[in-house]
Amino acid sequence: MPVRGQTLDRSAAEEIARTLRAVADPTRIQMLGLILASPTGETTVGELADALGLRQPTITHHVHILVEDGVVVKEPIGRQVRLSIAPARRASVEDLLR
Repeated sequence: MPVRGQTLDRSAAEEIARTLRAVADPTRIQMLGLILASPTGETTVGELADALGLRQPTITHHVHILVEDGVVVKEPIGRQVRLSIAPARRASVEDLLR
């Protein structure tokens, strides 16, 4: 990230804009907060759907967007898929949700 007073190069500006588009949705922001608040830092689509009162296909759509941007990572465990914040993006997500 640039230091205050420095200009961003085009590549950095595009990366920031892509992430802002990915998280610029109230449901996705809530999902990120729920993942961060989880005792293990992980959750499932079903748990997110229950917590937010939404259907699993809706959550899956939002997960796809967050995974595509690299904010969320998926880890298959048996028949379930655990979702967590990408380690390299965790500090940025925490800053965003403050």
